[in-house]
Amino acid sequence: MITNEHIYDIIVSPVITEKATMASEWNQVIFKVARPATKPQIKEAVEKLFGVKVKAVNTLLRKGKTKRFRGFAGKQSDFKKAIVTLEEGYSIDVTTGL
Repeated sequence: MITNEHIYDIIVSPVITEKATMASEWNQVIFKVARPATKPQIKEAVEKLFGVKVKAVNTLLRKGKTKRFRGFAGKQSDFKKAIVTLEEGYSIDVTTGL
């Protein structure tokens, strides 16, 4: 059982990219989540936070890329993404705030 305080520890932010917007056509929403978060925890957090029914949760670890800025090498941080598929009839609009 997840408390309301821990929901925001699990779901860090929505991912708003062109690819994530296209996934919404298949009733999917993409979130950046905490690395130790499990699929059942992510499912419960999304259901409590947005009041929707989740069909499936797929996760992936995105490795940070090495980038150059003004000649200096830097590294983006690694993060975990969750692709959440919603049941038919439910939707989440992540472009508006909570």
